[in-house]
Amino acid sequence: MSGLSAVVITKNEERNIRGCLDSVAGFADEIILVDDESSDKTVDIAKEFTNKIIIRKMDVEGRQRNFAYAKARNLWVLSLDADERLTSELKKEIKEVLTDNTKYNGFTIPRRNFIGDYWVRHGGWYPSPQLKLFRKDKFRYEEVGVHPRAFMDDPCGHLKSDIIHYSYRDLEDFLSKLNNQTTREAQKWFNQNKPMRLPRFIYRSIDRFLRTYIGRRGYKDGYIGFAVAFYASLYQFISYLKYRELILRKERN
Repeated sequence: MSGLSAVVITKNEERNIRGCLDSVAGFADEIILVDDESSDKTVDIAKEFTNKIIIRKMDVEGRQRNFAYAKARNLWVLSLDADERLTSELKKEIKEVLTDNTKYNGFTIPRRNFIGDYWVRHGGWYPSPQLKLFRKDKFRYEEVGVHPRAFMDDPCGHLKSDIIHYSYRDLEDFLSKLNNQTTREAQKWFNQNKPMRLPRFIYRSIDRFLRTYIGRRGYKDGYIGFAVAFYASLYQFISYLKYRELILRKERN
């Protein structure tokens, strides 16, 4: 296998970071952690696995990720979040494909997403492949604060084995993170001076629920599937309301 650097971005992840780093220890020949000034034990735990820890306050998510990947000494980077874990099957597959003469610049990896201990199989949550393994010279993130897009030169390969992703501890955690993400989404629209109209977001909220719950068969996940679809619709509407609040605040000032 070609040299591999595992890169992890963190912020107050003491609950997750040990499991993440333990899953790559002894597999990746370099582990890099870029931490956004955590106030918990994230960095202390990470020191058990690597001495390449960089403290950098996050300004924009995409920029933070690009900064982290540039620190890798290897050409190939495996990008992980603290709540993600490699399986033994995935490690074996990566070893098989990551050869010096591979024709690919990167590989998507399916993610097995969990809410608590429930694996969400429908509603578009699985396999939900993500571009996680790539040559750092062929890859970059869009430098925006929320949901940055990944750009990579073709060709792209696709792995079959899953990353385990402990997305949310429970529905309360899901709602808390949705609240944070909608705040950042609204701020992004405000900074970009995007024109937004309420009817559009009413339509998008309804459409998102129906596509998630009916079109992508979220109903097969029972009440969890309903919650996923409902939260997806809320994301659109709440983002709009927070955006309008920013506009009104600006007009008052």
